[in-house]
Amino acid sequence: MDEKKLAIIATKGTLDWGYPPFILASTAAALGYSVEIFFTFYGLQLLKKDLSHLRVSPLGNPAMPMPVPMPTLMMVLPGMEGLATSMMKSKMKAKGVASLDELRGLCLEAEVRMIACQMTVDLFEFDTADFIGGIELGGAAAFFEFAGESDVTLFI
Repeated sequence: MDEKKLAIIATKGTLDWGYPPFILASTAAALGYSVEIFFTFYGLQLLKKDLSHLRVSPLGNPAMPMPVPMPTLMMVLPGMEGLATSMMKSKMKAKGVASLDELRGLCLEAEVRMIACQMTVDLFEFDTADFIGGIELGGAAAFFEFAGESDVTLFI
């Protein structure tokens, strides 16, 4: 039987949107899938060595549970992004959820192939020295080669 394949396109670079690609990739790898993640546009933030700059934006995120209901207008006030980020980190820690660093490390250990979109790296003038080791630079064509044969393809 052929090995199952999971292809993920990671486009978001916030703390809350960083979890899905790494959770799904590490789980699929543990289940024996061959996994590849293509990081493009804001998703490239997830490949930086230091993830401490990642934030959660409560603005435009109506499903985010807040301890007390707040009108949307309140979400634009200074400090709300920091509050939301702090709440998310505390909740994750209290529930025993691995950090993004840990999940990303699990993906690397499980040989999840991670490709940074070369066009986006060039567009935003990223310094590849800021990225973790163990990743590749490539274009969309490199990803499509794998995704075209995948059993599951996810856009996150």
